[in-house]
Amino acid sequence: MSEQLKVPTMQEAMAEGKQPEYLFWVGSAGAFDDRAKKITKAFVKLLNKANVDFAVLGTEESDSGDAAKRAGNEFLFQMQAMTNIEVMNMYQVKKIITTDPHDFNTLKNEYPGLGGNYEVLHHTQFLQKLISEGKIKVKESEFKGKNVTFHDPCYLGRANDVFEAPRALIETLGVNFKEMKRSQRTSLCCGAGGAQMFKEPEKGDKDINVLRTEDALETNPEVIITACPFCNTMMTDGVKAKEKEASIQVMDIAELIANAEDL
Repeated sequence: MSEQLKVPTMQEAMAEGKQPEYLFWVGSAGAFDDRAKKITKAFVKLLNKANVDFAVLGTEESDSGDAAKRAGNEFLFQMQAMTNIEVMNMYQVKKIITTDPHDFNTLKNEYPGLGGNYEVLHHTQFLQKLISEGKIKVKESEFKGKNVTFHDPCYLGRANDVFEAPRALIETLGVNFKEMKRSQRTSLCCGAGGAQMFKEPEKGDKDINVLRTEDALETNPEVIITACPFCNTMMTDGVKAKEKEASIQVMDIAELIANAEDL
């Protein structure tokens, strides 16, 4: 699979005297988590298809520091952020795209205070832009007519008011889209934000991702669509907890668009 993917690094581009228009910020989940890697690959295939001039930092990319900051370790966050900002400013990065809403929020809203000023786009916003410019044309997909619902990532929706872009993408797929009762402004968290992903749940009568999965199941979906690698994990675990993995898929919007493009 990797043979078909063109993923230049900023270092390679610089060596050739090129200045890529976009930095694709892969993020820790997108780089290391096996499920999230599939989302990364789907998105890169779309970038390649649309001939987007982009590069990645590769081994020069460090964690954005989001989890450290949310967990209360401001010192570690600033160290990670400063390291990244130094590297990005050295490459004169102006525009960043990322598939992780946590990194999107951190790079967009918290890096400027430390000297990192960039135009930051979430991949749903960027894909909407590519489709509106005609650089990606969504063809018939195998998901046409299927019942789907969408889970709003907290750091994309409520934190940054990006509600329209993912829904505009879903609309292009010809699916039967039904909103959960808690959606957009009133959406419920999947339970993974604020570094909660990396700790065991506290005492209670139900895990939050199971509660959120129950919201999704009420719409009778064949596919639960996400736009965040953390949400993807939590909703997948929720579907497993409900023993519905045979009938319900959890997929990132980029994977659905890539599928419609036969990529």
